[in-house]
Amino acid sequence: MEAYLYTVEEVAAILKVNKNAVYDLIRNGLLTALKLGRLKVTKPTLLSFLREYNGKDLSDLEHIKELTFQNETSTY
Repeated sequence: MEAYLYTVEEVAAILKVNKNAVYDLIRNGLLTALKLGRLKVTKPTLLSFLREYNGKDLSDLEHIKELTFQNETSTY
């Protein structure tokens, strides 16, 4: 059976960020969670978050911006 509820740790693994980043998203109201013992995020909520913030720079949660790639040079 596919998971419907994700722990903060599972959300962090899916998003490839650390747990603190997920807690920051929840604390700032960008990602909704519910508390059942520990915080949980539903699959529909996570999918909605990904749709809503796709193409956004979330490195500063107080000032979310569109991603831009102008004048960026590759360091490869």
